[in-house]
Amino acid sequence: MKSDKVIVEKNQGQALLTENKKENTKKVYLESYGCSMNLNDSEIVASILSEEGYNTTNLMEEADLVLVNTCSIREKAEQTVRKRLEKYNAVKKINPAMKVGVLGCMAERLKAKFLEEEKIVDLVVGPDAYRDLPNLLEEVSAGRDAVNVILSKEETYGDVSPVRLNSNGVSAFVSITRGCDNMCTFCVVPFTRGRERSRDPKSIIEEIRGLVTNNYKEITLLGQNVDSYLWYGGGLKKDFKNASEIAKATAVDFAQLLDLAATEFPNTRFRFSTSNPQDMSVDVIHVMAKHKNVCKYLHLPVQSGSTSVLKRMNRQHTREEYIELIDTARRILPDCSISQDMIAGFCGETEEEHQETLSLLEYVKYDFGFMYAYSERPGTPAEKRMKDDVPLDVKKRRLAEIIEIQRKHSHLNTKKFVGKTVEVLIEGSSKKSNAHWKGRNTQNATVIFPKGDEQIGDFVNIYIEDCTSATLLGKKV
Repeated sequence: MKSDKVIVEKNQGQALLTENKKENTKKVYLESYGCSMNLNDSEIVASILSEEGYNTTNLMEEADLVLVNTCSIREKAEQTVRKRLEKYNAVKKINPAMKVGVLGCMAERLKAKFLEEEKIVDLVVGPDAYRDLPNLLEEVSAGRDAVNVILSKEETYGDVSPVRLNSNGVSAFVSITRGCDNMCTFCVVPFTRGRERSRDPKSIIEEIRGLVTNNYKEITLLGQNVDSYLWYGGGLKKDFKNASEIAKATAVDFAQLLDLAATEFPNTRFRFSTSNPQDMSVDVIHVMAKHKNVCKYLHLPVQSGSTSVLKRMNRQHTREEYIELIDTARRILPDCSISQDMIAGFCGETEEEHQETLSLLEYVKYDFGFMYAYSERPGTPAEKRMKDDVPLDVKKRRLAEIIEIQRKHSHLNTKKFVGKTVEVLIEGSSKKSNAHWKGRNTQNATVIFPKGDEQIGDFVNIYIEDCTSATLLGKKV
């Protein structure tokens, strides 16, 4: 766990294109914050810009264009981005020709503020407007501010082949949905990424095929809510009810898509993220059980163990329904690992409601989790209609109690692997020792073991000898 007792999902993509186009003479520096969707979006942006004469660089100082792909999900993420923008502008004083742009969720949320009030960037581009980057760059070249944060009902970037940024050459993300319809009161995503729409399964399979051809061994299917995937020929999910009877009869849901991918590519591992308890079907769990190459790992954000808090959050499930889903998953997939997202100190949370969260943690015994103190996000229903009335010191104390229980369960769950042999996909060298490999097993546990004659991308069987609360330690058998 992090020392500040808050786990933040943060991906910084300082990317270097492996096969630079010779005709490309300009350089773009891309940095990504937040969720895996943001990192995947940066790969889409790199692909679009490569057609405009840009290669990626990992040196900001030599870039003609600096783009930061932003996250608005928590206040800390926005503060981090603002500090980075200060750094960019310091470099810009040395290199005035360099242009700076903000992409993603903060772009959608703060648009005019960045351009007109603070004047700290040259262009602002929302998550659905990346195809417009060439036009926006022309506007910037002409000395005009450039902004496009219009949300789309159709855009999925299904025909864009992403440039794999900062890749280990082993695992890759494939986006299958965009947007979210759930309207959780604490969440800004529906307002920054728009309504939910799914991508044509044919384009998904073709993107996976390209990755497999290039020797990628593990694919993570991505969406704000992958379980909500529904392809019926295109359009918003909310409009499915108006589709023709033929479209409804031939529609593809997430369980079918996962089954299709796992069947088509039996030697490729599949993961998916993120799931929403209210939308996950038992069919998905059965598909996981059916295919050896679908990883036995579920990320099931719950946010609170109290039904009354869940109602205030507008989560469309109760504590009891969530527990039933957990019990079903454990029955069908007894060797499955499960992780959580949890918010401490949401609006109006009482001590009794907090104790319900602690008791849920004790019941489920998650393998690991992502835990946060609630931070009010501007523009969300909670910010507009509810009072952020739990004192900060109480939030911190409750968060610490959640983390303490999670740390205990994480260690208990890693101990279960000691004395067992697990299959591990080698992803690269261990951060702490160049003499050791790092990989993950099907349950998403990190495994460290001494190097032999193996290669990155190999599947190897590892006998687990020891563990920490987060890592398994073993040797090849």
